[in-house]
Amino acid sequence: MKHSYMKSMVVACLATLSFIGFNATATAATNYKVVKGDSLWKLGKRYSVTIDDIKKLNNRQGDMIYIGETLAIPSKTKVLAAETTEPSTAAPANTAKPEAKPEAKPAEQETSAVSISASEKDLLARLVEAEAKGESYEGKVGVATVVLNRVDSPKFPDTVTGVIKQVVGKAYAFSPVQNGSINKPASEDSKKAVEQALTRKDRLDDSIYFYNPKTATDNWIRSRAVIKTIDHHVFAK
Repeated sequence: MKHSYMKSMVVACLATLSFIGFNATATAATNYKVVKGDSLWKLGKRYSVTIDDIKKLNNRQGDMIYIGETLAIPSKTKVLAAETTEPSTAAPANTAKPEAKPEAKPAEQETSAVSISASEKDLLARLVEAEAKGESYEGKVGVATVVLNRVDSPKFPDTVTGVIKQVVGKAYAFSPVQNGSINKPASEDSKKAVEQALTRKDRLDDSIYFYNPKTATDNWIRSRAVIKTIDHHVFAK
């Protein structure tokens, strides 16, 4: 009786250890301060976690992150399971495991590196529409990029609204604000161009100016270093 009891206890303990080994996961978190150019996708790739893991740990619904905020980044360490076997009089079965197939990598997601309010997105999209109407999609992204580059530059206001409504001398910096054409609704292309620019994937070498060389009357703007020409606009810094 005693022998049977001890045998039962050993089997029970081994089964418990096996269960714990297979299911236990130690979870830790690293605090990370968001800097310019960061995105959830980049942070996930850097720490080998998914975007959903980061969002879940930070109780975040959307993909927007803010420069200067602190995010908790999860890190998971799997605990190896202890294997248990029971003696058997049967002939050993073929225990060779099939070669595991590599897990498919999730598709890269582009998320915004800069977060702005919905009203500022609309304002920026309307400026893009007014400044680049008739231009290509790339040209529209370029105009939005210049505005965001100005927000990052110490030479200009530090908000999208401040940059767009900045007064230089006796006039607004952007003519659509001056003549009222910025009040017209933005096209879907202009809205998408703003979203693309917010990813900061191509910053046009930090260009902070754009102009049409056929209509520009200010010779000073022509003295700026040209970065790229897209359609009718020259982008410069």
